Amino acid sequence: MSKIDRRHHARQMMHIKHLQNTKATSVFSGTNRAPRLVAIVPLAKFCDARVAVSKLNAGVNLDVEVPLEGHVRIWMDRFKQNITYMPVERDLLSVLDACRVADFVIFLLSAVEEVDETGELLSRAVENQGISTVLSAVQNLDLIEPPKRRPQITMSLKSYISHFFPGQEKVHSIDSPQDCSNMVRSLCTTTPKGVKWREDRSWMFVEEIHWLASGDPLTDTTGEVVLSGVVRGKGLNANRLVQVNDWGAFQIKQISAEASPKSKKRKADEMVIDESKEDAILEKPDEHQDDLIQLAPEDITMVNENDPAISEAPTERRGVLLDDHHYFSDDETHFPDEPKRLPKGTSSYQAAWFLGDMSDSGSEDEDAVDNDNDVIMDTHAFPQDGLEGLDQATQVDANEFGVSEYPQSEMFLDHSPNEEAEEIAAYRSRRNNEADEDLEFPDEIELHPNVLARERLARYRGLKSLRTSNWETEEDRAHEPEEWNRLLQISNYKGAKSQALGEALVGGQPPGTRVRVYLQNVPLSLRSTISPSTCLTLFSLLRHEYKQTVMNFSMTLNSDYPNPIKSKEELIMQCGPRRFIINPLFSRLGNNPNNVHKFDRYLHPGQTAMATFMAPLTWGSVPTLFFKRTAPLPPSDDSEIPQTEAKDMKLELIATGTCKPPDRSRIIAKRVILTGHPFKIHKKLVTVRYMFFNSDDVRWFKALQLWTKRGRSGFIKESLGTHGYFKATFDGKINPQDAVGVSLYKRVFPRMARAWKVESVSNSEAVESRG
Repeated sequence: MSKIDRRHHARQMMHIKHLQNTKATSVFSGTNRAPRLVAIVPLAKFCDARVAVSKLNAGVNLDVEVPLEGHVRIWMDRFKQNITYMPVERDLLSVLDACRVADFVIFLLSAVEEVDETGELLSRAVENQGISTVLSAVQNLDLIEPPKRRPQITMSLKSYISHFFPGQEKVHSIDSPQDCSNMVRSLCTTTPKGVKWREDRSWMFVEEIHWLASGDPLTDTTGEVVLSGVVRGKGLNANRLVQVNDWGAFQIKQISAEASPKSKKRKADEMVIDESKEDAILEKPDEHQDDLIQLAPEDITMVNENDPAISEAPTERRGVLLDDHHYFSDDETHFPDEPKRLPKGTSSYQAAWFLGDMSDSGSEDEDAVDNDNDVIMDTHAFPQDGLEGLDQATQVDANEFGVSEYPQSEMFLDHSPNEEAEEIAAYRSRRNNEADEDLEFPDEIELHPNVLARERLARYRGLKSLRTSNWETEEDRAHEPEEWNRLLQISNYKGAKSQALGEALVGGQPPGTRVRVYLQNVPLSLRSTISPSTCLTLFSLLRHEYKQTVMNFSMTLNSDYPNPIKSKEELIMQCGPRRFIINPLFSRLGNNPNNVHKFDRYLHPGQTAMATFMAPLTWGSVPTLFFKRTAPLPPSDDSEIPQTEAKDMKLELIATGTCKPPDRSRIIAKRVILTGHPFKIHKKLVTVRYMFFNSDDVRWFKALQLWTKRGRSGFIKESLGTHGYFKATFDGKINPQDAVGVSLYKRVFPRMARAWKVESVSNSEAVESRG
């Protein structure tokens, strides 16, 4: 590229940058355009956000009264910009609501006290939610004596805030008029960087709300609500549903033009109904408006009653399901032929003429199974995962343990019931102690001797390989949730996502337009939940984002959280503008060819897993927060603890994550491991006990592959006695201290999420009060 071409290219890039900056700031241009939203969050206990607003106004010679509650809008004549300050209290949900729509977030620090646990919780929650441009300021710096200590304290606070937001270059002093003037200049001239998931949708900060009079206030439970504000993000389409805080999703009746706030001469809480009729109607929904139906109609997904896979009861089956086939106890054609003892040098043609074992050596030290017939396993992961976990390269040579002391053939006698019970109790108590020291079998279960394994584990099946074996879904039809076949199914996620995001770019009221949005069928009970301090926001949902599907979220539990989280435990999730009460299933991450993923009973601190549940669809990689309810500490004395009220409970941020593509075909397989003890060992022939407790269970699970924790594999040869002992053949000698296991799997289905509603405050469903 020549010098002239490089110069032209640089000029073009500068022009493109100028156009992008102009487009980003055009929404703030003019007196009737959108105000710059500034959220002020106090991190220390005695920081006062409203005092900070007064100091900022005084820094630019403005004398504006700051109300005790609610936001305040100020016209900066020097910079020709509107600024709306949103001072918030140290309340988690209020801070999250304000910061997700703020163009700028000012974190207030104190020079005389450290940031407490609540302040750190607010910082981490806002950071993981997604935040726009951040500024930091310190209060009460003039109280520090001597003055030479003040720069040191400022540098310490800068180091702290840079841990969460590395882009911070300076901590401003609210007590300095010069710093306040510089902060206001930055607020009025800086282009906010925005939040990716927020800018993909249309949203609006609600400046005014009007409840229209209903026909009969005694009988009507729903009515119309008018929300006033400036459209931000993408264009606001009347056909799309809108989410208003934790109220829920509603349909738009119409969108009309709104006059500038400067031309209004009314009180903030005055009800204006007649004037709204005179506003010009900008848009009304048409026949393509989204509905409030979350599931597909039942008549579309009704299952044929004559389907044999569902109506046929598995009463005739006499063996466990392995991969996609039922093996029967009297049909052993799936097993390879037992190897014969043949003279050395015998060909396969000559072997057909030998009946039984014919050995020219007769030595009892010869292997019970020929080495040429050993099963060679391909491996990755762990032995309990199937074929890929039996890595021959990592196996320990069993010859180092010496020759077994047990003879090859010995009469087997059943123990008495009392002796058997004592031996089982002693063995399991020893294994429990070992499990506490070394958690090598997290999925292991212990069956009671009086429980039939084939009944206790009737829904479980075997898999030759957890990652590659085909999963037969017909067996799970009878156990699917009622709404499973009515969920939204997306065959091409990338294409559907691009189409939904592309529709948001076309039509609707453009950003920067001041509008009134009329919502219909809004519960009138929500009126009592609004207070002047409530930060009310409106987000437009993309197409299909109200329909239920199987949602997957990558979830990382905080490393400093003291306890693991159990699957199906109740959590509160915030994803974008919505919150849900969920009971997620945890499973391993990965992209297995068969789309089968192991179920995790617990998510331990610092670990990452896939959280799955049924919830409304969310397009894109939206950051997600996971909270857990925490009750207040009980009184110090031993008196009776009163029943905890919902408003006294708090939320604790325990995990963060990201929204992943939904997948209804993703199979979550819950694994159980039955383990047995090698009772007698003769080379590759082993007598195993304590895995089963009757001969019928041994025959039922005879088709499953056995494995050991050191990587050996084998299969059940025959049952011994009536107490569940059996002979097993392995591909090599095993250690007497080894444990023999068998893996069984069943499919578990996710649970339905419940919406976090404002009305739930009185019904113990919400735990944070708004004012």
